[in-house]
Amino acid sequence: MKLLVINPNISNDVTALIEAEALRSARPDTELVVRTAGHGVEYIETRFESLIAAGAVAEIIAEYHGQVDGIVVAAFGDPGMPALKELVDVPVIGITEAALCAAALQGQRFSIIAISDRITAWYRDCVEHFGLGGRLASIRSINQSLNSIGSVQADFKETLLALSRQAVAEDGADVVILAGAPLAGLARDLEGQIPVPVVDGISAGIRMTEAVVALQSGFHRQGAFAPPPVKRRSGLSENLDAALAAAQANVTAPAARPATQK
Repeated sequence: MKLLVINPNISNDVTALIEAEALRSARPDTELVVRTAGHGVEYIETRFESLIAAGAVAEIIAEYHGQVDGIVVAAFGDPGMPALKELVDVPVIGITEAALCAAALQGQRFSIIAISDRITAWYRDCVEHFGLGGRLASIRSINQSLNSIGSVQADFKETLLALSRQAVAEDGADVVILAGAPLAGLARDLEGQIPVPVVDGISAGIRMTEAVVALQSGFHRQGAFAPPPVKRRSGLSENLDAALAAAQANVTAPAARPATQK
């Protein structure tokens, strides 16, 4: 199995954190291709920054069209999702949806621990989008300026631990989600220090994507996530135009029969 893991922001330090946790989480037979957005911002806090990142993610997906079995969008808030599911015929999974699914399987109410106050409104929108607003206990966040996005864990480890414990004791969280790629791997470091299950978005994203790929459920030819209709377009990159054309061609192509069928 080959997975494309995309960091939607331009920070190579964050990409390194993503790759390290992805390698720890992936099955031994899973090959990972980890890429960083070609344009955008250092880290994503707002809906508009997410909009910018979505285009960069789409370009990378188009570049690897037909070369991978699944795709992980490795930023909390899932930039470009769920629209990116319309572009390719393999599973595209964001770490937010993966983390929320993992949390929902382990408890009734969950809390999200975030790296900034500004980011919380966007995260709340994401939870509502997935229909889990009623199960959100709280979103707690760091309310101090960040020195460097790549050193958030080192700079604020005790703060993040305290916020997690408060979410359990004061907000009634059954599960804690450490949100965002800059916190990748922190759940391992805090193992045993938080009295409820702790979900790492990157780990959840990798393992959920592996599971969905293994299901071999097929892809969307009709319905809400079918490829966009064929129409005149211009100004797209060569890769993106080709990927879109291939996705549209799949709508009319006959479904491949399982190998066991004659």
